[in-house]
Amino acid sequence: MQQSAARTPKTSKRKWRGWWLKQLHMWHWMSAAVSLMAMLLFSVTGITLNHAASIGATPVVVSREAVLPGPLLSALPKTPAASAPLPGPVAAAVVTAVGVDPTGRAGEWSDDEVYVALPRPGGDGWVSIDRTSGKITAETTDRGWISYLNDLHKGRNAGTAWFWFIDIFAVACILFTLTGLLLLQLHARHRRSTWPLVGLGLALPVIIAIVFLH
Repeated sequence: MQQSAARTPKTSKRKWRGWWLKQLHMWHWMSAAVSLMAMLLFSVTGITLNHAASIGATPVVVSREAVLPGPLLSALPKTPAASAPLPGPVAAAVVTAVGVDPTGRAGEWSDDEVYVALPRPGGDGWVSIDRTSGKITAETTDRGWISYLNDLHKGRNAGTAWFWFIDIFAVACILFTLTGLLLLQLHARHRRSTWPLVGLGLALPVIIAIVFLH
């Protein structure tokens, strides 16, 4: 009976440790699976951003012109609210005429024209409508796929869905890192180089920042 009682706390401790290991491994691989491809993307674009000055790119600029039909020209509000978007039928006509979509975008209204900026990842664009003649002028700029990926890395002009994706990806990375750190702690006694390597990973950026960044 005494031997059985002596073994009980050790057995409970092993079960508790086994349960924690199972949970940590599960959350570690799940967070890794969720964030794996995005982590690869952000790692690659970290390199391209760091070497942006040495990566050449020739922007491709395309200009188009058209004329807004008279009935739609008269549909433009005389006294629009500040930053009001183009009316739906007018925006649809712009898409058909010049191939850019200003739907729902804020407009800059003046007595002479309405101007809509159309920034996007990897490029830029704009469209304007002359409020007297109905002339539509549009221009798009494409800076290439590297610029596109770099802008996704920065979340530049990428919209609400990408904004939330970055937040969710960041949470997955935090979970992946913390569970990895706890797994290191649980296995560290069998791997003597664990904490020296973790310390190096912490010390290296700190040393570089202190010594080289002024």
